[in-house]
Amino acid sequence: MNYEARRKQMMEQMEEESLLILYSGAPAHISADAYYEFEANRHFFYLTGLRRENMVLLMRKSGGNSRITLYIEKADPTAERWTGKMVTVEEAKEISQIQDVRFGDRFDAEVNYLLNNANVSCCYFDCFRNQSTDLPDYNLSKAQQFAANYPGVQLRNLWAMASQLRMQKDKDEVTLIQQAVDVTRQALQHVMTNLKPGMKEYQAQADFEYMVHYLGAEGPSFQTIAGSGKNGCMLHYETNRETCQDGSLLLLDLGTRWQGYCSDITRTYPVNGKFTDRQRQVYEIVLRANKEVAAQAKPGMTTRELNDICKKVLAAGCMELGLIEKEEEIGKYYMHGVSHHLGIDVHDVTVEGVKLAPGSVITDEPGLYIDEWEIGIRIEDDLLITEDGCEILSAGIIKEPDEIEAFMAKR
Repeated sequence: MNYEARRKQMMEQMEEESLLILYSGAPAHISADAYYEFEANRHFFYLTGLRRENMVLLMRKSGGNSRITLYIEKADPTAERWTGKMVTVEEAKEISQIQDVRFGDRFDAEVNYLLNNANVSCCYFDCFRNQSTDLPDYNLSKAQQFAANYPGVQLRNLWAMASQLRMQKDKDEVTLIQQAVDVTRQALQHVMTNLKPGMKEYQAQADFEYMVHYLGAEGPSFQTIAGSGKNGCMLHYETNRETCQDGSLLLLDLGTRWQGYCSDITRTYPVNGKFTDRQRQVYEIVLRANKEVAAQAKPGMTTRELNDICKKVLAAGCMELGLIEKEEEIGKYYMHGVSHHLGIDVHDVTVEGVKLAPGSVITDEPGLYIDEWEIGIRIEDDLLITEDGCEILSAGIIKEPDEIEAFMAKR
């Protein structure tokens, strides 16, 4: 990964005489002495390659005196005894490609010195907030603290700047996403090999997640959705406690995280290995939409345009089945978008109005959810936008109904 090039692109977007301060974050406390699993700020990871807590990236743009400094925790033998080895200065330099690495106990004093002795007009923080009811995250809290301490320095939000860079993946990033997809493929084959009537949804989930870990991935990229029968009609069903009945379908929306990058795949399988005629009819409609989106996806398009293409195919199919009479009624059976960006986050950052470009990685996930038939079907692939179209990164994960039935018959 060329983290130095990424930081250079960020620096080019910063105003003259400005600072950028980006924290990796701190572990979140659950209760007593328990903490949530730590996840570094995604922009921090993108710019440094580091995913450990209590680190800070400081970038200063000032004509010929620009510089980049990384602050890390000083190793504590007592802490290392309990929680493992901490990152050394040399390791941080090697991973981040930043040569000026210092210990974090110097950070506050050095920032204070800069603000009192240099001409700093503004400071960039990651001020992202998903919705107003959310508690402020670590970086936003730090931005608010900075504003109170230095009211004469204007705050700038780095979120859109970093997000726009992240929307186009480089070759190294695509390689990691492809590896996550390949692990997902092997794990899904394990699920299909074991799937049978009478299994619990959580057992199918366990089969998938076992293989993800066995194959060396960090784990699932999000909470596995394993919805059988009517549960497949719930878009983010995560209970996974019901029994997979003979003659029903199992919708599996899942993914793998590999070295910080995610896959996001959905496949829908007949629990007994054979689609009914009605299930196959619906499946074929969803598959047509999936293929049409991939055929149309190219640079210069928006995900909204791809969703319009998807809706037309799904609506035509539902009219053939007599489920709806007019195209605009498709919202009764299809109520989500067909694409989102994919990368460090499963629902990766997206800047409104920015069109697809070579290097964009998006999902292709049409679905139909027919409560009265207890049929929920979604087929999701991961697409890499190329110079003149797209490459289906998940092409190796079978989705043709005949292929699925043939594979499951070998059990």
